Amino acid sequence: MKKALVAVAILAVGAGGYWAMQQAPKSVDNQVLAYVPADTPLFSAQFEPFPIKDYIDALPEAQKQYPAEMKALLSEDDDPRAQFIFRVLERYFDASKDGQQLVDTFGLPEKITSYFYTLGVLPVIKLDIANPQHFWAVLDKAEADSGLTHTAKQLGEVKYRAYRLTDEGENEQVDLVFAIDKGMLTLTLETSFLEPELLETALGLKPVQDSLAKAGTVDEIIKKHGFKKDSVSYINHQELVKAITTLDGNQMARQLTQIFKLIHDDPFVELRSQACQSELAGIAANWPRTIIGYTDFEVKNKRAKIGFSTVIESNNQVILGALSQMRGFIPAHTKTIDTGVFSMALGLDVNQFVPSISKIWDDLLTPSYQCEPLAQLQGEMEGQSPAMLGMFTGMANGVKGVSFSLLDYALEQDTQQISLKDLDAITTLTADDPATLFNMVKPFAPELANVNLPSDGSTVDLGAALHLPPSLGVRAQMALKGQHLTIYTGEKSKAIADKLTAEKPTANGLFSMTADYAKLFTPAMNLMAMSGEPIPEELEALKDYRTQLKVEMDINAKGIVIDSLVETRND
Repeated sequence: MKKALVAVAILAVGAGGYWAMQQAPKSVDNQVLAYVPADTPLFSAQFEPFPIKDYIDALPEAQKQYPAEMKALLSEDDDPRAQFIFRVLERYFDASKDGQQLVDTFGLPEKITSYFYTLGVLPVIKLDIANPQHFWAVLDKAEADSGLTHTAKQLGEVKYRAYRLTDEGENEQVDLVFAIDKGMLTLTLETSFLEPELLETALGLKPVQDSLAKAGTVDEIIKKHGFKKDSVSYINHQELVKAITTLDGNQMARQLTQIFKLIHDDPFVELRSQACQSELAGIAANWPRTIIGYTDFEVKNKRAKIGFSTVIESNNQVILGALSQMRGFIPAHTKTIDTGVFSMALGLDVNQFVPSISKIWDDLLTPSYQCEPLAQLQGEMEGQSPAMLGMFTGMANGVKGVSFSLLDYALEQDTQQISLKDLDAITTLTADDPATLFNMVKPFAPELANVNLPSDGSTVDLGAALHLPPSLGVRAQMALKGQHLTIYTGEKSKAIADKLTAEKPTANGLFSMTADYAKLFTPAMNLMAMSGEPIPEELEALKDYRTQLKVEMDINAKGIVIDSLVETRND
């Protein structure tokens, strides 16, 4: 029985993770939602047809490689079940070298819709299929290579294949199910210990009474967060809490109760007290869901741009207010995805940091919890005081943020040593009075003792103070630009420093990061190639990893927001 449960867990995590990685995205009023229960804890769907063929062609070759760790793990396991999965994945990665080859091999349309959700603990994946015989051929080949065979079954009008995942002689059984009906592939599990009608629902034969379609959850999310209608994903924290604190609070809770009876062990028994049910439900009500949706989307000419926002929803106004209070300044140049190699910025109002943390601390200690695990956590927190942080933040009084940007760099090999040939980079510190902060630091840094910071914005050469050898070819400059203390080298960085004078240190975020992977890794790869040194296969792939990334974190009235933008090209 425990092996059966392990199989369920592996398939649930593996299938969900596999679908999510592919980004392989009907209107929101489509019929599939009638078969998704409103209390599903996990849901992800791409409603508008996603150009899977063009998207694969836009991916850098490095992103199409079979993960070495997964390949080694599966190839070393001679179990027919593991070999079957290995053969299917191997076929996928081989085919994904080219978009047309992928859709031809697996019988996919060039544009597809797809869904991932759970019926309690049971995972369900659905996606469009154009040529079923091509998909069945992939499974037939995997069967022949692995030795795993299927049982042909039928439920109602739907025929399906069932692959046994549990060992022979087990009291309970778990089967991996593949079915194709009305142009849609369904991948799910069939078990002997969960409700038999689950398979009917998963295969689209029996709608659920309280469905996601009736609840209107998807439309509510799109309207609330301003997402594009192409795609919505979410994790329902409230339903997950019900599942582990109650015996029958939702479908997942009822299924877990049944499973724990079979294995004679309930790992959540401590959380099923009335106090834990009530208090954890209260916490989940304050942090109800994590939501993901598209904010930007474009795929054409072997290029892809996908923007998406992740929102950890919160109704806790105390914590949201405290987090908003500590927001600081993020410079504009750190938010641009295509002008540099790498940048990172932390926006933090140091004067508000300790008061904000104290408010959060006090909120977490109120009320006094009776649920034992929560009470233990509060007990540990009561022995600490965020006020102690004031001892460390006093030296940074008035700081609003710090940033670092690498605009360009070049390497060279001199005899046997790799050295820096060129560097264009800038570091900034934004504060109410950065000059005073610099003067406060000088006594602790003897090399800066004779360095004076002009108030008119003119530059100071730090070469002598930092003992930078002329052979390094780096000329470090420092200048006060408005309320920004800048240290930089290179012409691009100098231009950025000059523009900072006009930027007022308004509270505009918490964190920002950008990276251009090709610019980051190519100089090192080229140098290794010129030196004749062999380049490891996993590093060689990074040379042509033409992907740009931007991640920003902020707070708004709806919760904690993480905005991401990924641009890839393969032209």
